[in-house]
Amino acid sequence: MADFGFWAMAQEEPGHLALVGPDGTELKAGDLLGRANQVVHGLRALGLKAGDTIAFVLPNSIEVFEIYLAALQAGWYIVPINHHLVAPEIAYIVSDAEAQVFIGHERFADICLDAAEEAEIPATRCLAVGDIPGFASYAEMRDNQKTDLPHDRSLGDTMNYTSGTTGNPKGVRRALSGVNPDDAAIGLGGLLLLFGIQSRDDNVHIVGSPLYHTAVLRFAGAAIHMGHTVVLMDKWTGDAMLELIERYKVTHSHMVPTQFHRLLALPDETRSRYDLSSLRHMIHAAAPCPIDTKHAMINWWGPVIDEYYAASEGGGTIVNTEEWLTKPGTVGKPWPISEIAIFDDDGNRLGPNQIGTVYMAMSGGANFEYHKDKEKTEKNRIGKFFTVGDVGYLDDDDFLFLSDRKIDMIISGGANIYPAEIENVLLSHPKVVDAAVFGIPDDDWGEQVKAVLEPIDGVEGSPELAAEILAWCEGRLAKFKTPKTIDFTHDMPRDPNGKLYKRKLRDPYWEGRERAV
Repeated sequence: MADFGFWAMAQEEPGHLALVGPDGTELKAGDLLGRANQVVHGLRALGLKAGDTIAFVLPNSIEVFEIYLAALQAGWYIVPINHHLVAPEIAYIVSDAEAQVFIGHERFADICLDAAEEAEIPATRCLAVGDIPGFASYAEMRDNQKTDLPHDRSLGDTMNYTSGTTGNPKGVRRALSGVNPDDAAIGLGGLLLLFGIQSRDDNVHIVGSPLYHTAVLRFAGAAIHMGHTVVLMDKWTGDAMLELIERYKVTHSHMVPTQFHRLLALPDETRSRYDLSSLRHMIHAAAPCPIDTKHAMINWWGPVIDEYYAASEGGGTIVNTEEWLTKPGTVGKPWPISEIAIFDDDGNRLGPNQIGTVYMAMSGGANFEYHKDKEKTEKNRIGKFFTVGDVGYLDDDDFLFLSDRKIDMIISGGANIYPAEIENVLLSHPKVVDAAVFGIPDDDWGEQVKAVLEPIDGVEGSPELAAEILAWCEGRLAKFKTPKTIDFTHDMPRDPNGKLYKRKLRDPYWEGRERAV
């Protein structure tokens, strides 16, 4: 391998296969570097300078990596935006981020047009991948430039917006270091080193989730900087992923438990059709993974299932297959550069096996702020620690176990009930592929437990199925944790990263009433 880092590798080994687009387009490292350089020159010609911000609404595509690699060497922030948002939500993020350039894809033309108008982005700063009326051509902006390495290079960063539990999303912003991007290469790729993934020519990373998600882009970006080949999927399906794993001899990926559920639901003949022997580290996070589901994936793929817990803000834990099998349900021990602590609601630090709010810290303390929100930045901190509102405990060996998010906790008759525990039991039923549990108003108990379930393909929700599932819960859940009622849906409100928008299910029940949490 060449020197560590994309820029050095691309110049020394320009023929290395760096990126495979969703349509099968294969891009060599030298060509990808040339395109990223062109984007730097093109956007500088539009007036962008170090510290400025680019927002974009794009599907998984080669263009995302062109912009990402351009920003990282030009000292810009990039703001990837979820294309499932509506125009006013996109406009809010673009405006809040003070984006100097807005890039949209023709697939999302309508919402991009409306968002650009509402955010009052000048037409000269709106670029379209494909054709959006009134937007300039991204391709022309890029292709009219030289491919040589730009001067005055400095490290940029990604500013992701948190979805939050209340109010508008907030950008997680870190101060730019001003260092040369080549000197930061180890840091850019080092995320994978935590999992023992090395800078090897035969490593291949597959992207099956949207790149607007913090972790998906950071893991894929780390793979690029480690000199790995990155294979992009536009819309994930289980059988398509298995086919690409076999074709490109994929070694690692970033996944979510929802994808595990879908893969396990494939017919046996489909699951056994493909050679998956290349897999080494299939990393998952973003949502709780039921113990039975993870056992099933390990039995199928072998000891290649790694897990971590982290946040856009930084810090986290990690656990490999062997460790997890000794402590099923854990999300791991703190990273070498991270610390985990549990605090109660009064700010007292709790001891082992005591449930409270999970706080994290990176070496040197929290190095981020919520963009334009000093109050939120300070509110979620205790000393050097910060929290994103998850509830859990550390065991005697410092392994972290998550109970749920504080906002999702159900309080019924004074008892704290954690939906994740109930969802795990419901997901173990053979006719259930997805589950959401939340509290709804109860005049006697304050809240009662409600479940919304998505049956497997070919099974319809019915009172008979609900009764069957409730009977399944007997002996697996205490009576006060068992759902009082069950509804069914074939359209669970999850984004492709597995994030469940539970508020969309829960909020209608609480109209005109105030929740205790």
